[in-house]
Amino acid sequence: MKLVIQRVKSARVEVDGKTAGEIGAGLLVLIGVGREDTEAAADKYLKKLLGLRIFEDAEGKTNLSLKDVEGELLLVSQFTLYANCRKGNRPSFIEAGDPEKAEQLYEYMVREAKKQVDVVETGVFGAHMEVSLVNDGPFTVLLENL
Repeated sequence: MKLVIQRVKSARVEVDGKTAGEIGAGLLVLIGVGREDTEAAADKYLKKLLGLRIFEDAEGKTNLSLKDVEGELLLVSQFTLYANCRKGNRPSFIEAGDPEKAEQLYEYMVREAKKQVDVVETGVFGAHMEVSLVNDGPFTVLLENL
């Protein structure tokens, strides 16, 4: 799995001109599922994501997690995180999980996140999405190879 985590003041996903998911302050997470990923891997990534202390405390130090600040979560599938650009100029996506498996793991992560976070919004798997955000910081973290 690969997760791009952005601390945001707000974020929204639109599909065909309609809002699919929208949050206030919290995290926008782009999720790439690889060929070898499993539910166990998804659990590991979700635990790490929700435990990341990337929000500021009263002293301005990044000591607080999403739960600590009662932040919101926007989860967006993005297979292009698995683009391999080592050869030539056209990315290869052979390392990305097949769409059916990737959708199952993405939906699994959404279900598990909803058990732990009050506000969880999503994009639409496999759709052409327009993602807009107000990045807070900016503060962006890449999780991979856990």
